[in-house]
Amino acid sequence: MLTKKQVKEIKEHLERAQNPLFLFDNDNDGLCSFLLLQRYIGRGKGFPVKTAPELAKDYFRKVRELAPDYIFILDQPEVSKDFLDEVHKLNIPVVWIDHHITNKKKIPSWVCYYNPLFNKLKTEEPVTTLCYQITERKEDIWIAVIGSISDKFVPIFYSNFRKKFYDLAIDSNDAFEIYYDSGIGKIAQMLSFDLMDRTTNVINMIKFLEKAKSPYDVLEENPKTKLMHIRFNELLKKENKLLKRAKQEAMRSEKIVFFQYSGDTGMSANLSNRLSYLFPKKIIVVIRIIGIKANLSLRGRNIREKVLEIIKNIEGATGGGHEDAVGVQMNKDHLEDFKKRLIELIL
Repeated sequence: MLTKKQVKEIKEHLERAQNPLFLFDNDNDGLCSFLLLQRYIGRGKGFPVKTAPELAKDYFRKVRELAPDYIFILDQPEVSKDFLDEVHKLNIPVVWIDHHITNKKKIPSWVCYYNPLFNKLKTEEPVTTLCYQITERKEDIWIAVIGSISDKFVPIFYSNFRKKFYDLAIDSNDAFEIYYDSGIGKIAQMLSFDLMDRTTNVINMIKFLEKAKSPYDVLEENPKTKLMHIRFNELLKKENKLLKRAKQEAMRSEKIVFFQYSGDTGMSANLSNRLSYLFPKKIIVVIRIIGIKANLSLRGRNIREKVLEIIKNIEGATGGGHEDAVGVQMNKDHLEDFKKRLIELIL
């Protein structure tokens, strides 16, 4: 968790920010972190970052477009030096809240960086959980739960959520079980799918969520939520088709599951999470081919160290994440080499 001093400092930054720009990772943890902070101060614009694992210089165009007086970076493991250099030229304060393992020495001293992994009591709660520690708005507890369970973490305040929204909760300490088998989990899945939509629709969804009063607002299908529900149902069908094939591959595999697909919609993280839930003792590697590139989503105990060791020797490959969940990008020509090296390390 954040220290009391860190919480106080972040609150002070939020209070000073009159026109903040929130740049957040393109997943539920990033989205919900933004929503908690934006709803807390009632101002600012948010924009999802899709250039994983790094916030690229390209996003500086949003800074020029929106002319913020503060920039908050949420749930981003890496930020381009070029992006930070351009921001520094404009003398815009940057507050960066994260929970990934990173090289802190690369972060400029002028950036206000907060990560509990670098505190005396090291923890790695999702950024959503940290943001709820900052805001503590009881009316936003449902948002805090969505972001937390989506990042495979059951927060201490889940018991309070269960009391308030008993019909949307289940009695469980397993984040994946809550995510896949409860009402609040259905909403979490809906938001995750909707983040894959076109930018215009994503922005409309964000505007709706900034004003939503309860999780029931999201579940109710009406003119404001119709597109969200349509998109969710469309992508759920696509995912289930892919999952059927992936499960067949998983049942044929002993220790490592390799599942490869292509398409215009990135579902690698969703698929790898579901396979990890269904086959918890196996290493999961979901690969999406996009032109000459391959995006990989890996799940498995202590997988990060092994993966980073391998990609050090693969030209142009990048990756990062958590101990048990990693994302990697590489040229598809290097896939067979990567698979071979991973098998050698695991078997």
